[in-house]
Amino acid sequence: MSEPILEARGIVKSFGRVRALRGASFTVEAGEVVALVGDNGAGKSTLVKTLAGVHQPDAGEIRFAGETVTLESPVAARQLGIEVVYQDLALAAELDPAGNLYLGQEILRSGVLGRLGFIDKPEMRRRADASFADLGVRIQDTGSPVATMSGGQRQGIAVCRAVTWASKVVFMDEPTAALGVVQTRNVLDLIKRVRDRGIAVVLISHNMPEVLEVADRIEVLRLGERVARFTRDQATLEQIIGAMTGAIRHEEETAR
Repeated sequence: MSEPILEARGIVKSFGRVRALRGASFTVEAGEVVALVGDNGAGKSTLVKTLAGVHQPDAGEIRFAGETVTLESPVAARQLGIEVVYQDLALAAELDPAGNLYLGQEILRSGVLGRLGFIDKPEMRRRADASFADLGVRIQDTGSPVATMSGGQRQGIAVCRAVTWASKVVFMDEPTAALGVVQTRNVLDLIKRVRDRGIAVVLISHNMPEVLEVADRIEVLRLGERVARFTRDQATLEQIIGAMTGAIRHEEETAR
């Protein structure tokens, strides 16, 4: 097993009297899809936000490419190539897909106009169209506001935006929630294409059939700790649910 691109070791995080993480660990390698699963309250969201620089751990260690790092903010995580696609997508509904892709990182026009802050919208749209095509994201009218687009198209735009700026790791929080069958298939195919580009994908999902289809490995959190790890070849639905509910209590048991 090679050096993980991102690793958490013994992360502890409390909010007042509530201890959300009780020594949680996690690993993901480059070019790998790892599913992070667990029941509600298991600590998945807190762990993801800690690894994305939103929360600061009370104890434990975060390692990136073999080196201990301190992620003081989401900006610090982005500088390392870590992006998150949250469940609400965080898209600007009134902007077109290109505007969303380059939101906060707009391309300026050349010369004097660029120095005055004028945005090069045609160049942004050209690059956005190339990015969508490269990832197989189908947008019928890239000049329309995102508000007029389907859930699947919005999800594709959000993922493409993350991949555009993430060079190492992309977290995807329930990416197929509320999508139809065809849209879900498109998103799952998109996850595989992102992995094939050498980017690590962390999938947070309650949909076990989807997890078993796309994940190379599954890591299970329960009550703020990692309790089990499975490869896709060894994992069964019964084993995963058993770990989530406490039937499997130690990581070592999953290796037997």
